[in-house]
Amino acid sequence: MNDYGNAMPQAHRVELNGREHLIVSGVEDVERFDETGIVMSTAAGTLVVTGEDLHIGQLSLEGGELRVDGKIDSLSYEEPSASRGGLLRRLLG
Repeated sequence: MNDYGNAMPQAHRVELNGREHLIVSGVEDVERFDETGIVMSTAAGTLVVTGEDLHIGQLSLEGGELRVDGKIDSLSYEEPSASRGGLLRRLLG
C-alpha cells in the first residue's frame, strides 16, 4: 500500500469502465455539470471530468457516490490551493 502522506483519504475511489461508465466515491458536492464536463468536490480535492454526452446516472451525496455515463475523455484533479485557474477556469468560462 502506498503512503501519500494522508493527502488522499481512504473514502475516495474512482472506477472507470471502458471510458463509458465512471463511479466516484467520496463526492462531497457537484459544483457544475453539463454534457461536456462535471466539476465535483471530493475527499481528495476537486475532480474535473470532461467528455461528450455526459449524464449523471446516479448521485447520492449522503453516500458520497456519483455515477457518470457517456464518453469520458479525461479526469483531472485541481490543486486545492488553485484559485480557479487552469482547466477549471476554461470549463467555467
